[in-house]
Amino acid sequence: MKSAVETLNPTRVRLTVEVPFEELKDSLDAAYKKINQQVTVKGFRKGKIPARVIDQRFGRGAVLEEAVNDALPKFYTEAVNEAEVNPLGQPEVDITELKDGELLAFTAEVDIRPTIEIPDYSGIEVTVDAVEVSDEDVEKSVEQLRERFASTNPVERAAADGDVVTIDLEAKVDGEVLPDGVAQGVSYTIGSGELLDGIDEAVTGLEAGGEATFTSQLKGGSAEGKDAEVTVKVTAVAARELPELDDDFAQLASEFDTLDELKADSRKRLENMKQFDQATQAQERVLDELLKLAEVPIPEKLLEDEINTRKHNLEHHQLGQMGLTLEKYLEIQGKTEEEFLAETKEQAEKGIKTQFILDELVNKEKLNVSQEELTEHLMRRAASSGMSPDQFAQAVVEGGQVPMLVGEVARGKALAVVVEAVKVVDTNGETVDLEDDEDETAAETVEAVTGETEVAEEKNEA
Repeated sequence: MKSAVETLNPTRVRLTVEVPFEELKDSLDAAYKKINQQVTVKGFRKGKIPARVIDQRFGRGAVLEEAVNDALPKFYTEAVNEAEVNPLGQPEVDITELKDGELLAFTAEVDIRPTIEIPDYSGIEVTVDAVEVSDEDVEKSVEQLRERFASTNPVERAAADGDVVTIDLEAKVDGEVLPDGVAQGVSYTIGSGELLDGIDEAVTGLEAGGEATFTSQLKGGSAEGKDAEVTVKVTAVAARELPELDDDFAQLASEFDTLDELKADSRKRLENMKQFDQATQAQERVLDELLKLAEVPIPEKLLEDEINTRKHNLEHHQLGQMGLTLEKYLEIQGKTEEEFLAETKEQAEKGIKTQFILDELVNKEKLNVSQEELTEHLMRRAASSGMSPDQFAQAVVEGGQVPMLVGEVARGKALAVVVEAVKVVDTNGETVDLEDDEDETAAETVEAVTGETEVAEEKNEA
């Protein structure tokens, strides 16, 4: 076999392959055997039909076609390996010559990973938010905990902001009660904004047995988006009572004996959260600066596929679970379809560029992923997906996504290498040390940027 490679552009090549006919012998034998098992000829047992009879009855062309289809992947793979290119996706194959007994010639055009020069990133400098936890932040955190331990007690008075009311609802559109427009015994905290627009004003001031009517645009159901006349009846009013902020509350709501200890722990947790946010912010900004420095050409077909994948996943998975159409989503977001597609393209380009350059860094730095690192990443991904680690691991294995997770961890380690080499300062001018758990937070940062992007290399399909 002879092959040659022609670079069409930085992300696409054409392989030209010539195969002497004798190298098709195994595939021809396999073709005759396959056809033998599929056809019946009078006078011959199944599977024992001579080759010359098959040629006479069904045509030599059918045999050649079967043999070439069988042989192409092998010769394509040999040509790819000989050319030392990294194909992306499936090739476009064209049989240019097929002379029985003499020669098979074909071309295969395929997208490839571009050659990327890692830029000198040592001069990158980014600024991130300082880790500062104020007394007000601590008080707000403790107050939120206090809200969780609030109790409710029935009262015989008009409902006020913050009260919990039990209500019955009836919604009409064009004078007709909606089939799904009736609800009874609904518990609602006035001021929470968790139900219909206008309901807070309607129920405030009503005592048990009181009733009011208001107009509101429905947020879901059979008449979603339409204005409805809603009748609300208050059946009970309860006041929320917050526990006193003292040592007894600390013992009730936590493992601490005193309120001061609870507040100190709240401060520490807030600091840890802000440090995590700071690390993520640093990684995102360093990655943005790295992408600005690097020349990363993107295969057109790969970009097109990535845009379509992101659009499909949003439309049929994320929005589908929320009961929204793409049109309704764009209306809520206040975007045109053109703006949405432009944003999706920008995100897809960033995801592909990020994967290309970080994969190149993984190879350059010879970064490996240990079983412990992969397990830790899997546990974090499982937690964010709402699945148990065992369920998530099973889904990953069954979906053939283990290489994807390994790639995420490896790219996170590559990004961490860059972050360690650049200058990160906070808004107070202090140098930021991001060493703790940097690899794992970087893996999450990379996963957030690349999203659906997973550039697969195909070497054995033609």
